[in-house]
Amino acid sequence: MNAILSIKPQFVDEIVAGRKRFEFRKHGFKKPVRNIYIYASSPVCRIIGEFELGDIIEDKPEELWNKTHDFSGISKAFFDEYFSAHEIGYALEIKTFKKYSEPINPYKQNRKFRAPQSFCYVESGKMI
Repeated sequence: MNAILSIKPQFVDEIVAGRKRFEFRKHGFKKPVRNIYIYASSPVCRIIGEFELGDIIEDKPEELWNKTHDFSGISKAFFDEYFSAHEIGYALEIKTFKKYSEPINPYKQNRKFRAPQSFCYVESGKMI
């Protein structure tokens, strides 16, 4: 199983630059996921690349920060605000990131495509 993650463009830039090696989420996957497609949210609205999912760290936010802050790609203040109402958070390890030479417009590939609020599952071998 694969997934598409919606990520804000400023954080996509951090992933592309290699400074963000963990993507943070308030909720974990319920199904096993191997690869992640990165959908850069508005105003980009394109799938810009993909990565193999490494470890998923599930922990209290303060412990997540301690384990991942060197490659978080975000500020501590943003991190704290993001997890402010949550006792548990998730850090998705970004392994073998591949940026596409030409971003994919998912709306051209599938007219029924809807950008996921956070993420959505896709079958292995399919992007959309």
